[in-house]
Amino acid sequence: MAGATPLGPPPAPAVPASADALEPAAGPASADGLERAAAPALTGETSRRPRALAVDARTALRRPSVAADDLPDRAGIRLVRVSVSGGGGLVDLRFQVLDPAKAQALHDPATPPVLVDETSGVVVKDLYMGHSHTGPYKAAVTYYLVFVNPGNWIHRGAEVTVLLGDTQIPHVPVS
Repeated sequence: MAGATPLGPPPAPAVPASADALEPAAGPASADGLERAAAPALTGETSRRPRALAVDARTALRRPSVAADDLPDRAGIRLVRVSVSGGGGLVDLRFQVLDPAKAQALHDPATPPVLVDETSGVVVKDLYMGHSHTGPYKAAVTYYLVFVNPGNWIHRGAEVTVLLGDTQIPHVPVS
């Protein structure tokens, strides 16, 4: 074509922003299996936007372990299910609020919701479209958190440790 100018080489492909959701295992597991996930494996820019963490990952992963049966007394919620959806690209966490006053701890930005695959130590922490509930919780209502799960790192049949509020719940089966 006359008068056309070359556009130059194609830009290098950027890693999808959803890759920020994963932090593969970085070292040996501790008794609770969470130390493996403490150090991020992804460094620098992974997309055109700067990567920002609201809290230090090591602090965010250190929470008292609570059995699922003791969760209502400790956090005012009951886990309903953790399931893979969206062709493996999403993990849906459902919980029912039993005590709204205790459940308010789930809103604390210092303790964001996190899922840790117990086999690989992979940390999934990014919520789909950044969505999470805001405002006061209501008793007997079931709420959800949808995590980005690129690469199907957490899959059906796996067990995860769920970190919600100031608690962690180990050995939660994924359906």
